[in-house]
Amino acid sequence: MNDKLVIGGHEFESRFILGSGKFSLDMTKAVIESGKVEMATLALRRANVGGEENILDYMPKGITLLPNTSGARNANEAVRIARLAREIGCGDFVKVEVVNDSKYLMPDNYETIKATEILAKEGFIVMPYMYPDLNAARAMTQAGAAAIMPLAAPIGSNKGLSTKDFIQILVDEINLPIIVDAGIGRPSQACEAMEMGVAAIMCNTAVATAGDVALMAKAFRLAIEAGRAAYLSGPGRILNYKAEASSPLTGFLED
Repeated sequence: MNDKLVIGGHEFESRFILGSGKFSLDMTKAVIESGKVEMATLALRRANVGGEENILDYMPKGITLLPNTSGARNANEAVRIARLAREIGCGDFVKVEVVNDSKYLMPDNYETIKATEILAKEGFIVMPYMYPDLNAARAMTQAGAAAIMPLAAPIGSNKGLSTKDFIQILVDEINLPIIVDAGIGRPSQACEAMEMGVAAIMCNTAVATAGDVALMAKAFRLAIEAGRAAYLSGPGRILNYKAEASSPLTGFLED
């Protein structure tokens, strides 16, 4: 089956996107390989060109870099970070993050829309991180987003699909890849999200805080693959308040 993830005209076999922010540099490569990840985020502050430790040196060959605008408090700051990332060779993909709330770290959807429009016009493949709101997602789509990245729960919380109903609305109504980002804490939760029809899962904290991060990356990969297969297969119906035998219960003793 030719079932590829397509973002901005680029095709990916893997639907597991790694957020690399909480990994030590020497673990980054091992986690990417265990998860068979093809796209990974990076914060510009970790791409120390000419410095002693540069995360770019730890990214396996062929990985698509997804620089994020972490630290941006408004659209102008996000645009500046994205431009700097492209200048140092990170490519045209960008994950737009605009957060001006230091307590809850909630994304500012309105400033994100502004940044998305500016960057899309400059040829970036923009993947905005957002609180799952249908009207904001529509505005981001009109602004030129290549994918929409709603949070499942507060970033770093590992609480799972707290915003499940709102994510499902985006899956049903937005004609772009919906990539669940932030809050997924277990492979089973990633599988559940994929069964809903989301296009991919981004994960960072759940893997980075595991006892065996490489093994957890593999577990997420398998769960995401299973959830996608279940979605494509068309899950069976659910019967409320009654049962139905899987094999005939009558007639087999009659002659």
